[in-house]
Amino acid sequence: MPRYRRRQRNPRPANADDLLSQLGELTARAREEIERQRARVELAEALQRGMLPRTLPDVPELRVAARYAPARHGLDIGGDWYDAFLLDNDCLALSIGDVQGHDVDAAAFMGQIRIVLRAVAATASADPGDVLSTANDLLIALDSPLFATCSFLRVDPRTWQVWSARAGHTSAVWAHEDGGSGVIEDPGGPPLAVQSGERYPVTQHTFPPHGMVALLTDGVVEGPTFSIDEGLGTVARILQESLSLDTEEVADKVMEVAEMTGHSDDAAVLVLSRGAPEVS
Repeated sequence: MPRYRRRQRNPRPANADDLLSQLGELTARAREEIERQRARVELAEALQRGMLPRTLPDVPELRVAARYAPARHGLDIGGDWYDAFLLDNDCLALSIGDVQGHDVDAAAFMGQIRIVLRAVAATASADPGDVLSTANDLLIALDSPLFATCSFLRVDPRTWQVWSARAGHTSAVWAHEDGGSGVIEDPGGPPLAVQSGERYPVTQHTFPPHGMVALLTDGVVEGPTFSIDEGLGTVARILQESLSLDTEEVADKVMEVAEMTGHSDDAAVLVLSRGAPEVS
C-alpha cells in the first residue's frame, strides 16, 4: 500500500498588525498585574501605618521618639512595628518587633500582636517575661502560619528601673554621658507563635541620667553591605555622639544607618533618652 506524506501547511507570516496586537495584549496583562501588586502594597502599607501609634506617651524627664520606613523594594511590605503606652501603675511599656514575611498577611498579623501585647500588659503584672509568655500562647491559639520576634520593656519613671525581655529579637543599644556605649546582650527566648509554653527571662537595668537607649528591628542594622555587629556598633557610636541632641534628631540619625547597610527590609526605631534637651 503506497504511503502518502501529509502536506505541511505553511503558517501565515505575522504581519505588523498581528505583532502590535499581541504586544498590546501582553502590555495590558503586565499593567494589570502591576496594578494588582501595587494595590496589595498600598493596602499592606496602609494597614501597617494605620496600626502604628499616632502619638507616643508623655512622661516627665523621659523622651521617646520613633521612626518607621517601609521596605526599599515596594513589593516587600513587612510587619515591623513599634509601640509605647502607659500602664495603670504609671509605668511606660514599650515594644518593638518584626513579623516573618512581606505581605498583607504579615502587616495584619503585626496588628494582632500589638493588640495582644497591649491587652496582656493591661491585665497582668506587666512583667515583660509574663507578657511575652502569655502573648505567645494566645498567638499560637490564632493558628497563624507566621511568627514574630519582639522586645518588650517596662520603665518605671519614679525609680528609673527598666525590666526587659526578648523573643528572638535584635539587641538594644545604649550610651551614657560617662563615655560608655554598647549593645545590651540580655538573654532571650524564641520568637513568638512558634511553640507554646515558652518562658522569657527578664533582665533589670537602671536607666541613668542623660542616658539613651535605641530599640531596633534588623532592617536598621543588617543588610548586604553590613553585618549586624557592624550595624549595632554604628548605632552605639551615633548614640554616644548624640547625647546632647534632641531625641527626634537622634532617631533620624539612627534610621540613616539603614541606608548605609543597603537593606531591602522595612525598618523601625524607638529611641529613649532620660534628661535629653527639649526642642526650643
